[in-house]
Amino acid sequence: MKKRILAALVATSMAVTLLGGCGNSAGGGAQKEPEKAGLANTDIVDSAIENATTVEDSAGYVYTGEAPITQDGGTLKILAEKSNYTNVDISKAPIVLKVFEEAGVEPDMHLIDYDKYEEEATPLISSGDTDADIIKIPGSDPNQVYIKSGLFVPLDEYFDYMPNFTKWLSLNSVEKAELTAEDGHIYYVPGTNLADDYQPCLMYNQVWLDKAGMEAPDTLDELVELLKYFRDNDMNDNGDASDEIPMSIMAEFLPYMFGPAFGLDLASGFQADDKGNVTYAYADSENYRAYLEFLNGLYKEGLLEKDYAGLDRDMVIDRISKDLTGVAFDYSWAMSMMYSNVLPYYDGTAKKAFVGVAPLSGEHEGFYVGRNSLAGMFGVSSKSSQIELAVKFLDYALSDHCQDYYQWGFEGESYTEAADGTREYTEKGKDNDWLQQLGINPAFVLPAAQSVEATDILVADWHAQINRDLRKYIRNPWPEIYATSEESDTANLYMEDIQNKVNEDAEAFITGKKDIEKEFDSYLTELEDLHLEEVTEVRQAQYNRYLKALEVSP
Repeated sequence: MKKRILAALVATSMAVTLLGGCGNSAGGGAQKEPEKAGLANTDIVDSAIENATTVEDSAGYVYTGEAPITQDGGTLKILAEKSNYTNVDISKAPIVLKVFEEAGVEPDMHLIDYDKYEEEATPLISSGDTDADIIKIPGSDPNQVYIKSGLFVPLDEYFDYMPNFTKWLSLNSVEKAELTAEDGHIYYVPGTNLADDYQPCLMYNQVWLDKAGMEAPDTLDELVELLKYFRDNDMNDNGDASDEIPMSIMAEFLPYMFGPAFGLDLASGFQADDKGNVTYAYADSENYRAYLEFLNGLYKEGLLEKDYAGLDRDMVIDRISKDLTGVAFDYSWAMSMMYSNVLPYYDGTAKKAFVGVAPLSGEHEGFYVGRNSLAGMFGVSSKSSQIELAVKFLDYALSDHCQDYYQWGFEGESYTEAADGTREYTEKGKDNDWLQQLGINPAFVLPAAQSVEATDILVADWHAQINRDLRKYIRNPWPEIYATSEESDTANLYMEDIQNKVNEDAEAFITGKKDIEKEFDSYLTELEDLHLEEVTEVRQAQYNRYLKALEVSP
């Protein structure tokens, strides 16, 4: 059994996703235009990739994608994030320093607290009050605010110095399309998330399932039967049949868990059918109403907690540690690393764990919603006096060689490799604090890609197998692409009010504060009054361009 630790790549996955709004019950939260939308003509980028060659820089040195990036040295100023681990100085992490050392440049880092980065970095960047050469973008610049302000260099004009990036773009057509701005240029080098692996999923306490003599439910009706059994029986054998909490689900995960059984991608909010017609899932007069009625029924039966809206992850973990609950829904990494390992009887096997299972089905076949793969974005400031050096460094930092560092660290120190090429973390590598301080997955300061293989090594063996079993249920979320100025204006003008209305009324309908029978039609009318139709038209136009860019006909 592998040691159960919360690796940096998984912790960053949690923080980026939850803080970025992916788990919001209205499909993106109340942020300004949280999704990118709309695709530009990619001919400019295509031409730049096709014609890219390696050339001499201004000092006569030819960079080919391998270290060093220069023979003259130099210092690059970086504006980015501190680690979300308070005991880690990411600017001094050996992996990070190794990348700069091999590149042949010195780092000068201005790092802002992880939790305050968007708040503090946004005005700093917008005002131009930073002399950084390379900047990590707060969010993903969905409305192209920084791009249209001329704050960043169009990287495709420097593709002759970016062989690793151009290769990556040629192999990742969807991501290339998502990165292409309205003017046809690409401005940012991204890190990447796991998109189909270790995604939010339904989990059951296997010990409770065995005590109940039941299998994991496949349908909503079977779930209700199981929850009632958990509610009415002494599942934790403490002599009190009234302290069991059948299901502990944070409010933001209810759309992920139950929406698909009603044919809805509530996690994304907007969705398209097989003919390319875009709708807003929270305005589905039949299926969303049925979803609310089902959850209201769970609430009335005491199967959904009375204070579910205030439930957070720490509270869920506390209940699991006291053996008080039998059902959870969260990001998959929580399965063995945050839920199972706090159970009083967990022995490292799936038989005594919280185990992930297939999604629930109702009248519609269930599915799980994956993530967009693009993560932290890095751009080169147009004010930089050493643009060539900066773009070459970003290119080198994206290389497969550096990604290997980000995912595994150093051979013989953090991992070993067998003759057949398989890898295992060393005992030191299995120590989470040590691994963080080494700088594993330094997405705070470099364009790092998450790795399925490295994650598989970190979690329990049974957990890795469950992840492989659940891949087939993952469905792509709403695509993340740039908006035109007019589209951004429309979405920003109306979407926040729409999402606030959805969030407020969802809780009211579920808890019975509002009567679904009497007030649901009024809810739909209010969404129309909030200009949902105009926003949906924008999303339809964006989706049409997306399909066209991918050469897919609706």
